[in-house]
Parts: sequence; structure tokens; C-alpha cells
Amino acid sequence: MEYLRIDDNLQLERVKLSFSPIIFDAIDKNREFLRKWLPFVDQTRKPSDTEAFLKSILETPVADRDEVYSIWYKGEFTGLIAYKDTDRLNCKTELGYWITEKMQGKGIVTKSAAKLVDFAFRNLNMNRIQIRVAVGNKKSAAVAKRLNFTFEGIERDGEKHLSKFLDLEVYSFLKKEWIENLRKI
Repeated sequence: MEYLRIDDNLQLERVKLSFSPIIFDAIDKNREFLRKWLPFVDQTRKPSDTEAFLKSILETPVADRDEVYSIWYKGEFTGLIAYKDTDRLNCKTELGYWITEKMQGKGIVTKSAAKLVDFAFRNLNMNRIQIRVAVGNKKSAAVAKRLNFTFEGIERDGEKHLSKFLDLEVYSFLKKEWIENLRKI
């Protein structure tokens, strides 16, 4: 799906190579804010780094590609959200996301993640979706909790960040739980 409309102010659009300067600019302007939790920030030093990232996604065969969407709030680029490390054989994927500092607190990530959860279960034949967040990243963990993901435990030294490894909180949501939630609505 190229576009996923969430509401009048919020939409997701599959990334395009032409978005490279906009994405790099957002990373560059929010570098200190983003680097606290995101390992890729320090490796994104120039616009060509973002362009190379987008090319790596777009040049992957569609059947093997993890979908990455740009987040647009009131027409302004806000961040990225993606299915990552998708395992089609076992029908599972992970959600990853980031937004700029000034867009926090508007429910943007929660609404965007909810849309991708719904899309994954309805359209992509997924059975399991997980969110992994660094221990201490309370805002990101709150997204998983608001969406009724189940806390499974801690993945010790799950991600290398700067010069150390971070433990990750692992949350999951299963298709049967999603179906049960739909019944309650």
C-alpha cells in the first residue's frame, strides 16, 4: 500500500528516494534528541547516507522487502515507521519507529503503529508483531502498552548503541488478541 490514511491530519506514505533530503534534514536537526535511543543516527552523517539507506530498501525485491513508511502530520514530515526483520515463513514482524522531537505528545506514533498493526493482521497474514525498546525509553514503551502489547521480558544486550550494548524490553501482540479486541468494539 502506497498510502495509509489515519485521519484528517495524519497519513503514512511508503518511502521514496526523493524523500532522502527531507529525512536527512529531520535526522540532522534532531540529532541529539534521536541519538539517545537510535543507533543509526551517528552513522547518518551526510545526505548520501540517508540516500544509501533508502536505496537499500527500495532495491530489495518486493517479496523480501520490509516496508518503511514516512509519517506526515498536517502535511509536515514527522518521522519513519516500518515493519522490520519480517519473517514471512513464521508470519511475524517487528515495528520500528521514530519521530522528531517537536511532534511528540500528539499520539502520532501510537496512531501510526495501530494502523500498521491492523494492516499487518488484515493484509499481510502476520500472526505476531513485536516492538523492542531500550530499557529506559519510556515513551516508546508507552506506545506498546497503549496498544495492548504484552510485555514478554528483557532481551539482554539486545542492541549495540554508541560504545555499549543496551537491554531491550520485548513486547508482542498476536493476531488472536487483535481479533478478540475487535470483538469488544
